[in-house]
Amino acid sequence: MQLLLALPVLSLVTGTEAAETILGAYIFHRHGDRTPKSLPPAKLTSLGYDQVYSAGQYYRSRYLTGPSKIRGIDPDVVKLSQLSVTSPVDNVLQNSAMGFLQGLYPPVGETMAKQPLRNGSDVQAPMNGYQLIPVNIVSSGTGSEDNGWLQDATGCQNAKLSSNGYFSSAEYNRLLSGTKDFYGRLVPVVNGTFDESDVTFKNAYVVYDLINVAEIHNTTIPSSDVLTNSTLFQTRTLADAHEWGLAYNASSNMRAISGMQLAGEILKYINSTIVSGTAKSSANKLGIQFGAYASFLSFFGLADLPKASPDFMGVPDYASSMVLELFTNVDVPSGSFPSMNDLQVRFLFHNGTASNSSEPVAYPLFGGRNDALSWNDFSSELSKFAVRTTEDWCHKCGNTTGTCAPYAPANNSPPANSNSSSGGPHMSASIGGVIGAFVTLAFILGTLAAVMLLGGLRLVTKKALAGRSTSTSEISMQKA
Repeated sequence: MQLLLALPVLSLVTGTEAAETILGAYIFHRHGDRTPKSLPPAKLTSLGYDQVYSAGQYYRSRYLTGPSKIRGIDPDVVKLSQLSVTSPVDNVLQNSAMGFLQGLYPPVGETMAKQPLRNGSDVQAPMNGYQLIPVNIVSSGTGSEDNGWLQDATGCQNAKLSSNGYFSSAEYNRLLSGTKDFYGRLVPVVNGTFDESDVTFKNAYVVYDLINVAEIHNTTIPSSDVLTNSTLFQTRTLADAHEWGLAYNASSNMRAISGMQLAGEILKYINSTIVSGTAKSSANKLGIQFGAYASFLSFFGLADLPKASPDFMGVPDYASSMVLELFTNVDVPSGSFPSMNDLQVRFLFHNGTASNSSEPVAYPLFGGRNDALSWNDFSSELSKFAVRTTEDWCHKCGNTTGTCAPYAPANNSPPANSNSSSGGPHMSASIGGVIGAFVTLAFILGTLAAVMLLGGLRLVTKKALAGRSTSTSEISMQKA
């Protein structure tokens, strides 16, 4: 059987034209090395911390201090209006974001971190001028690294239904039955964590994840003789196939909801870079988001990146990053901004920790051949699947409770002051209620009159009955 290849480390260097000016960038980054998902809570390891810190140093050299520096960005002292950093509520992802930022904007030192006070004294910032940069929260991906199944972090009903469809597909069932013996040989390696019945292709990723973490960190592994290079490679490629099937399907793309949300966030941020640039505002230069591999895979599928390389169908390594660069090749005088027609966008990706010796590579988006697209074409293509509002997300996901309650479909009763399908006028609810009350009263009085007539009854006031003890009601009925 033919299996997907794991992503190789990409090491080609993307050149930059002499006249090129980088105007802004959006980085989507995976967390660093962590403990396994199957033993929650997952934690960022020291190796993972080092990976994201090193990646932050690389992107500092690329966008803050090097030849590809983003125009107008402050290289040393962070200006928070120029930077947006986001992450889901997840310990591994948030800690990865903070580690990355320490490499991107390191401490400014004793001189720059000193602040004079009115009384003539100076205050030295702690930790050699450590820079405090907030990491804001995005709604998607909460608890990603403690969830074994990637859709558990989306909260999207239709995405879960779509992904569940993979488990009834011919491809899944072929791999499930065809790899039974293979996973049976892995049972002695992982039976301290998994029951034997769970060691199948159905749990391909979490089985691979446990073994992968052990291969990196453990000095001893049970039945380690089973884990030959060939076996390790197959656990990885089976995990790739499993997660790709859950993250993207061209005929049922709702399972790619995390990629749709990421596309919306990219569009929103790059558009804010353009708006602030045309307004001659020094803001929104660099957007950074940390997220899980599911968002990578979903975005790769939606953007047709497997046409550029089949490696995009594999789970990215720890500390991988993809970047959308906004740039122009026209001369831009100081204080001005290019016209919309002169703006271009380029997609770059690096599998694993990016460095000056192994930089991100540019790839064509949307099944095209060019590494760069005009902003107009890029935004048009991305808008075809981007989810940019809560309302849009709720409608696509079919969610109707919680934050989606305001966008839930109304009940079938016609609203007040509305017209019927035949076009005839309807009265308001309040007027209808008053008329209904009068109709009811008329019916009661008519019934009363009929009873009196047929039964020979008459109305007698309480005053007329003075001295008689027949009734104490204000109006009583008596025989004539």
